[in-house]
Amino acid sequence: MSAEEVQLNKLPVSEAVSPMTPEQSKGSFWSSNPISSFIIDGYNQLHSHRKSLELVNPGTVENLNKEVSRDVFLSQYFFTGLRADLNKAFSSNPAFQTSHTFSIGSTSLPNYAFSALFADDNLFVQGNLDNDLSLSGRLNYGWNKNNISKVNLQIANGQPSMCQLEQDYQASDFSLNFKSLNPSFTFNKDSSLIPDFSGVAVGSILQSVTPQLSLGLELLYSKSQATSPADAGVSYLTRYVSKKQDWIFSGQLQANGALVSSFWRKVTPNVEAGIETSLQAGMVPITDPVLGTPIGIQPTIEGATTVGAKYEYRQSVYRGTIDSTGKVACFLERKVLPTLSILFCGEIDHSKNESKLGCGLQFETAGNQELLMMQQGLDADGNPLQAPPA
Repeated sequence: MSAEEVQLNKLPVSEAVSPMTPEQSKGSFWSSNPISSFIIDGYNQLHSHRKSLELVNPGTVENLNKEVSRDVFLSQYFFTGLRADLNKAFSSNPAFQTSHTFSIGSTSLPNYAFSALFADDNLFVQGNLDNDLSLSGRLNYGWNKNNISKVNLQIANGQPSMCQLEQDYQASDFSLNFKSLNPSFTFNKDSSLIPDFSGVAVGSILQSVTPQLSLGLELLYSKSQATSPADAGVSYLTRYVSKKQDWIFSGQLQANGALVSSFWRKVTPNVEAGIETSLQAGMVPITDPVLGTPIGIQPTIEGATTVGAKYEYRQSVYRGTIDSTGKVACFLERKVLPTLSILFCGEIDHSKNESKLGCGLQFETAGNQELLMMQQGLDADGNPLQAPPA
């Protein structure tokens, strides 16, 4: 018996026969390779440097300027004609709610629409069906706190159907988004096995450079048919949030040459203001003043600026905007009772000499006694709550 065998017999059985762990084997292999060792060291240094910057998630590209376009401006709330909404909540966790919408004299709303909503910690489902049998719906599913899959469907009577698939990934300091509108894959027997794609595909990334500044890119690929040529473009994005988060600037240089910038400011705890400016470069033909025939083209720049404000109080919310074309619009939501709100919106376009008006009522009822008491600011025993429910 050799000296090594004698020494091995003296060791415990677990130490004598236990192999190297996968981490030990992997570490010894990669550390012995100079190329992989250089890559791993570079990645570790970059990762530690990113952690030292204390970067935060910048949000999604879709919400790049949501503080102005969705919160302050009233494009998401404006309607015309007469409108009545009846909302009924059956449960709060998970949330299940139905809604009936009636309208008269509106150019954008159907005469009747029924919608239902279900949401829990991971799933969100919403569907809408109107009197023309046009169906629309969306589904969001969160696989974890970082990954969310989204599906949007629309089947309209007399209009092309729409299907949008989307995937969101939220990391600690960047966001990725991939979406495809009406994707279609066809195989050509005479070519390779790679299918031809038609539809619209969009990919975007938004990366935090500093705790306040974020930069991003958005890639667009469009192909109407498998045999037609494809179009592609790149948009550049930026977003800056102040340290106190009381003002935000965002900018977009779109693929079509348009430049859109917005600025949001928290004036007081109840007042917000926003401004948005868009510039579009283009070409216009030059015609001969005598013959009237085109003799060339010249570059031109068209732009528009919109200024808006939002006043939010305990029982009412007011939004108002005015733009450089002479259009003035306002939206008022007043809560008369805990379950009843009055809606009013109006618009005057001085350049076109047009005006629009909308009035509505919104009823909110509860499907059980507990939710009804919460809507009235009371607990299950009828005692006032410390704060009204959202």
